[in-house]
Amino acid sequence: MENVVLIIHLLLALALIGVVLIQRSEGGGLGMGGGGAVAGRSAATALGKMTWILAIAFLCTSMALTIIAARNAAGSSVLDRIMDAPAPAAAEEEAPDLTGGSLLPPAAGDDAPLLPTAE
Repeated sequence: MENVVLIIHLLLALALIGVVLIQRSEGGGLGMGGGGAVAGRSAATALGKMTWILAIAFLCTSMALTIIAARNAAGSSVLDRIMDAPAPAAAEEEAPDLTGGSLLPPAAGDDAPLLPTAE
């Protein structure tokens, strides 16, 4: 069931992108463009209606996927799965000493060069 809703959701997303891209630009985005009918509301076109229908269907499938995912995950928590899991084998080994001198940069008075020289 989840896979069917997910496929419908993806097809709706692609259709919504396509319908939005083929619509005519109004030219008033971000305050740019010439003088048009600012006060009046433009008539709804077929593409505008299709955009609304696809957007509502996209939101419905989004909510359906959320409900399905919540139902499948009911009663389990990520923390429960971590606590029930066995400890990894690497944790049983002794941790390396990170305070050793090999990890620190050389002191200012050391005679060792910072970069190897070509001799």
